[in-house]
Amino acid sequence: MKTEKMFIGGEWVDSVSGNYFESVNPATGQAIASIPEGVREDARMAIQSARQGFEQISRMSVWDRSKLLVSIAEVISRRREDLARVLTLEQGKPYYSEALDEIDGTAMAFADAAEQIKWLETSVIPVEDRNKRVLTIRQPKGVYAVITPWNFPFMVAAEYLAPGLAAGNAIVWVPAPTTSLCAIRLAECFEEAGVPVGVLNLVTGKGAVVGDEIVANPGTDAIGFTGSTATGHQIAVRGAGKPMLLELGGNGPTIVLKDADLDHAARMIASGCFYNAGQVCSATERILIHRDVHDEFVAKLVNHAKEIIIGDPFDQRTTMGPLNNEPVTLKNDLHAKDCLDKGAKILIGGKRAANKTSDLFFEPTVIVGVTEECLYNKEETFGPVAPVMSFSTHEEAVEIAARNNWGLVSSVFTSNLKDSMYFAENLKAGIVNINDSSNYWESHVPFGGVAGKASGVGRIGGKYSINEMSDLKTISLDLR
Repeated sequence: MKTEKMFIGGEWVDSVSGNYFESVNPATGQAIASIPEGVREDARMAIQSARQGFEQISRMSVWDRSKLLVSIAEVISRRREDLARVLTLEQGKPYYSEALDEIDGTAMAFADAAEQIKWLETSVIPVEDRNKRVLTIRQPKGVYAVITPWNFPFMVAAEYLAPGLAAGNAIVWVPAPTTSLCAIRLAECFEEAGVPVGVLNLVTGKGAVVGDEIVANPGTDAIGFTGSTATGHQIAVRGAGKPMLLELGGNGPTIVLKDADLDHAARMIASGCFYNAGQVCSATERILIHRDVHDEFVAKLVNHAKEIIIGDPFDQRTTMGPLNNEPVTLKNDLHAKDCLDKGAKILIGGKRAANKTSDLFFEPTVIVGVTEECLYNKEETFGPVAPVMSFSTHEEAVEIAARNNWGLVSSVFTSNLKDSMYFAENLKAGIVNINDSSNYWESHVPFGGVAGKASGVGRIGGKYSINEMSDLKTISLDLR
């Protein structure tokens, strides 16, 4: 088991605390690395380094920043198998069906940012005074505090790091503790690609310590965070006054109308429920089925759940690995018990898988008779669960959909164009997917929650991220 280091000021360093914590393989329970447990002093040094790094990257031309991002993408692609292996070891997702794809998507995010920055829009604005010229330009915000989650430790990091660097910012990055080894390997790619000293700084440790420091410290200028709504609220308070890009929780509905292609809907919804063992903010967690097709649809969904193969994430036959950690597994235990106590019926699953190499494997689960009082409707479960409810009219489905505090992604399955637009326009969500999984997204497409809900602020994805992570400046020229 290797003892790893943090990356600050272009060097690999230990924490000033001298303490370490273990990175653990969720599929086996075995420790795989020893990670520095950073403290506030480490975070402050990283911020100081980033301030110096910002002076370098902010002066680089757009074309030079683009070349740098291409170099990072090339290193990630070259190390594809090694990075995917670390991802499977530390996060738990199947190597062949999910981990390799995440690494490919990570490289794509950097390559895409390299192109997007070349076409960042500026403008000359017509004004009344013929002796004036008014134009707009975009400039970097400064030092970005970035905090990323464990469910997509490479891809979500890329959603902030790639546009952040493209816009000319320096970054202090705190990853989730349970996937810190993934972050260290990605930082190695930055070093290999020749990122200037101080432009990327990685501090590992507890979010309540080093994460809080980079959020609240006046040395950081802006904040990027993906994670739970509760943590997002704490960050908003601690970092009050700073620009924030927050991608928070989701528990949006997937609605199946009676004219839908039920085979296609069941296949897409199963993917939405069980991909990455359901540990996705856009996962299908509330399934609303028209009463006329409820039983037929449920039978198809159960069949898909039965086809899931749980096991060794490095086995090519495996289609679902373990949950990442004990707290999220306990939450799945609690939600399953809660729904049973409130009268629902579990058709398949609902418990931890027996005879596995760790206690974090959870069976694919389909539940019917779920009510709005169940925790499945009130919280993010973050597990391989398909809770099914029923409805009779379009209006009832929209009303049920609106009765929780999430507003990230919704899906609708129908063969009727008019009905699809009715739901697309009336569902309170930042994203509505028609006849597709709630998990459908590509890295250049805007992604984020709707106003008035608890799913975040701003948009990540392609040029939208670059716009969020840069400042729009207006310049007025008097020609007289």
